[in-house]
Amino acid sequence: MESIQTRKTTKIGVVVSNKAKKTVTVLVERPIRHHLYKKIIKKRKKFLAHDEYEKCKVGDMVRIIETRPLSKRKRWRIQEIVGLSPSETEKEIEERKE
Repeated sequence: MESIQTRKTTKIGVVVSNKAKKTVTVLVERPIRHHLYKKIIKKRKKFLAHDEYEKCKVGDMVRIIETRPLSKRKRWRIQEIVGLSPSETEKEIEERKE
């Protein structure tokens, strides 16, 4: 039996909610061109992602990666925090990096 490696999809978005336990809502924006009018439009979609260590806060920029189904709507997990929310102090940033 051969093992087949598949490339998993990743997306970058902003955390808009972290109210549930070990789950965050990530808003992903992508630009598309309207087929008739050729105007660039932002398409937005929200994804539920698994945050094992509950480190994400609202406003953080995160990278999410596809994973096996974890619940009815949760099929993504947090791979890394790309950027922190701008309202944090340096002390909070150091605590979260550890």
